[in-house]
Amino acid sequence: MNGGFLQIHDPLKPKGHAVGIDLGTTHSLVAAVINGKPKCLPADDEHLLLPSVVNYGRDGGVIVGRRAVALAPQHPTDTLKSVKRFMGKSLNDAETRKLGSYQFAEGKGVVRFAVSGGQPVTPIEVSGEILRALKRRAESHFAGKVEQAVITVPAYFDDAQRQATKDAGRLAGLEVLRLLNEPTAAALAYGLDKGSQGLFAVYDLGGGTFDISLLKLTDGIFEVKSTGGDTALGGDDFDRLIAQAVLEQHGITKPSFSQVATLLLEAKRAKEALTTADRATVAFEGKSFELTRADFDKLIEPLLQRTGVSCRRALRDAGVNLSELAGVVLVGGSTRVPAVRRYVAELFGREPLGDIDPDQVVALGAAVQADLLTNVERQDEVLLLDVIPLSLGLETMGGVVEKVLPRNTQVPAGAAQVFTTFQDGQNAMDIHVVQGEREMVADCRSLARFRLTGIPPMPAGMGRVEVKFQVDADGILSVTAKEQTSGVTQKVSVKPTHGLTDEEIEEMLLASIDHAEDDMERRLLTEQKVEAARMLLDAEKQLRENGDLLSDEERHAFSSQLSALKQLSESATDHSALKAALTALDEHSRPFVERIMNRAISKAVAGHRVEEY
Repeated sequence: MNGGFLQIHDPLKPKGHAVGIDLGTTHSLVAAVINGKPKCLPADDEHLLLPSVVNYGRDGGVIVGRRAVALAPQHPTDTLKSVKRFMGKSLNDAETRKLGSYQFAEGKGVVRFAVSGGQPVTPIEVSGEILRALKRRAESHFAGKVEQAVITVPAYFDDAQRQATKDAGRLAGLEVLRLLNEPTAAALAYGLDKGSQGLFAVYDLGGGTFDISLLKLTDGIFEVKSTGGDTALGGDDFDRLIAQAVLEQHGITKPSFSQVATLLLEAKRAKEALTTADRATVAFEGKSFELTRADFDKLIEPLLQRTGVSCRRALRDAGVNLSELAGVVLVGGSTRVPAVRRYVAELFGREPLGDIDPDQVVALGAAVQADLLTNVERQDEVLLLDVIPLSLGLETMGGVVEKVLPRNTQVPAGAAQVFTTFQDGQNAMDIHVVQGEREMVADCRSLARFRLTGIPPMPAGMGRVEVKFQVDADGILSVTAKEQTSGVTQKVSVKPTHGLTDEEIEEMLLASIDHAEDDMERRLLTEQKVEAARMLLDAEKQLRENGDLLSDEERHAFSSQLSALKQLSESATDHSALKAALTALDEHSRPFVERIMNRAISKAVAGHRVEEY
């Protein structure tokens, strides 16, 4: 099998314990419901937090967690951290050009890391090692098998990133019961534990990603009203800013892999120290760089402002005022930073809720969901209604986007639209699936392309193809195209080879607002040009086949009008002018159309008696 994993399902085989896993950028956790309560399990030398770091030894051995962290300065390129930021991404993504101690292997498609101990490894394989370590620790705790898990993902993960996470789970020998959005998991843990009701904002700032979700909690129903975020913004970026400042002070422009690995570790220690202290030092190259909390706050201010943009958009999308919120829940280790908590309080006009450990709350929620999915007695207890983060649509003639599933549609979801053929005798149709908020394909992100063949030859507009979108509970899309006359069908699960670039998601939504008026003008103009092309094709065909119904003068006038329309269509910048020309052509051609219809009727009745009808 190419690109997939074979998993044999035996319904009679006991599945053992089901767990919830927070596969984090910086740390990962495993949790389970024990005696009716979710509890995080020790994952690394009796610590609950497992550092998401994997070392590949020269002898082929693999080390995960704290021991791997200790090896980073001596073996920087063989010790891989924060790989979650590379899930579903390609070498062309901006993430690969940020400060880090990664040595990338050349090639097309997904990111691959070059390590000394063997073949290059992908983020999926590295994540699989982290999940395998968590699975082993859970099995040790229960003294039994663990084969099922709910794994959390950022709400803004796209299809490629979600598929990559699922594949990592399968590599670790886990049946992935559900991919659960991290803010939803946090709300699930918080709501059930506290019995809370109402509308909550979940501000989730972790090591590598940021999510904001607005969730309504009502009598066991968890409804996501809107979501937003940035898949490349988190505590790692705080560390990089500190590291960059130290490098600039030392005048180092091209640090070695070892220097970068050492400095990022020191920057992380300083950041954590500033949570409680007013100043900290960063030791580097035999010198100490002093960093005050005020200096650190100034460094990260632009990043905090970026989270604010996403928060305001999520509120606007949900149609919610700040006064309607019952509370703001903090999630993720980076929300321990005092400046972050202060910013959130100012942004939402209230002190955030932080009485559940922000490091643990996502894993606890995942454990609750795992228990709900596997415990027959609890399966009707909670209903989760999540949403898709960005609109999904299709390319139509002229490069226009037809949105099939708008953003913030609840999942699982399905929708279908019918499209017609454009040319006579057309026997195939290209299906291009895109993601984004803009009106034109060129401004959106391509997800998948496939071709539906075997369409029976028919006149233009007669062939009818139904394209159906289906998004499952994990937020993964499948697309089916079916020609309605013949029943010929083509189906594809959308698995792009790389994910969205760092700024792409943020830019997509901001651009959709900034360029809304221009985009709509371009769309209307393109649609009129497509209609002009259709009318010109049809008119030229009728001139060839029925031109004898026109006098020489009429034919000359009609041909001149077609030439003028063709020229206008190529040069037009205003859709209204082109629409007026199309209306004029339609009016002018009516007598010609009537003669064509009369000829067709005469041919049809020739040789028949009236009483036959």
